[in-house]
Amino acid sequence: MKKFGVFLFIFLSGLLTVWAKEDLTPNSPSAILIETSTGEVLYEKNSDERRAPASMTKIMSMLLVMEKIDEGKLQFSDNVLISKNAASMGGSQIFLQEGESYQVGELLKGIAVASANDAVVALAEKVGGSVDGFVTMMNEKAKELGLTNTHFKNPHGLDEDDHYSSARDMSIMGKELLKHEKILEFTSIYEDYLKKPDGSSTWLVNTNRLVRFYNGVDGLKTGFTKNASYCVTTTAKRNDMRLLSVVMGAKTSDDRSSDTTSLLNYGFNSYQVKKILDQGSVVGSIFVERGKEEQIDVIVPRDIRILESSMQNDKTYHYEVFLDSLKAPKKASEKVGEIMVKDEEGSIVLQDDVVLAKDANLASLWDVFVRMFKITLTGN
Repeated sequence: MKKFGVFLFIFLSGLLTVWAKEDLTPNSPSAILIETSTGEVLYEKNSDERRAPASMTKIMSMLLVMEKIDEGKLQFSDNVLISKNAASMGGSQIFLQEGESYQVGELLKGIAVASANDAVVALAEKVGGSVDGFVTMMNEKAKELGLTNTHFKNPHGLDEDDHYSSARDMSIMGKELLKHEKILEFTSIYEDYLKKPDGSSTWLVNTNRLVRFYNGVDGLKTGFTKNASYCVTTTAKRNDMRLLSVVMGAKTSDDRSSDTTSLLNYGFNSYQVKKILDQGSVVGSIFVERGKEEQIDVIVPRDIRILESSMQNDKTYHYEVFLDSLKAPKKASEKVGEIMVKDEEGSIVLQDDVVLAKDANLASLWDVFVRMFKITLTGN
């Protein structure tokens, strides 16, 4: 029985290896699949190839809008006046009229569900002051994220010279957008209505039908133009694991859905995420030189999670923490060392920062006097 179990494990492992090496996206010339909490790439094909991203461009546009909202510089309830420029946009649209006013949240819904070019231009003008100003912000953000195969010429993705991205870069943008979880409330909508100022309504239907037909899919953005063909960045969550896939250059919408389904099926069937520590878990304490408090707890700033084969659920891990020397003052959440997670064989499988649980304030003269007085009394 033991030998059979070993044989079965080797056989199944071999099947997964073969599957991973096979072309999971035969209809798409470029693709990638990542697990978002670890950022690990599970599959890729020509992922750095520069291609027209079509309306997947709106992932970056939505990211900039969500950043402004989370910074408190923009509200979902803020009104946006529709300009002549926005109202004149072609392609996918929700038929906004010059002079109408819509809330930021309504326009975001139009972008996320119906891929509305008029809505994204209206928000670009609101956030960037002008479309050109917003495009500058898009390219600055791309540079900040280290996207080496991305350059934007517009916020909507209609074909234009020197407007390009790659599957890998799109996955990075998508992962960054997912940090703003509120966006999923828009991208997960399959159908809804946009109420117009004149009392009429526009029916919105999600351009990504997997939102309705694939268990766990709740975003992110499709795209199609003549140059780009059919593409989509998709995210899905099951059993505490979130995947993000990108396919580019498929010939039909059915092809992009088929390839996306293939990627997600592979990811969910082959991998799982094991949580080692929760965000905020205390993993030690650190001596604070010149500090008001001599010892302060050290925590992990985010969940510590390991991606592993779905057949390795009995594997165990341990961690070690390595701390730097620390002099006050220092702010909470600043890095003060590293945590290393190791497997049963002692191999390092993950490294991450550890941070202060609270501010390390500088000791006052009175604090020093009290401390010295206590030492004198106790002798230690």
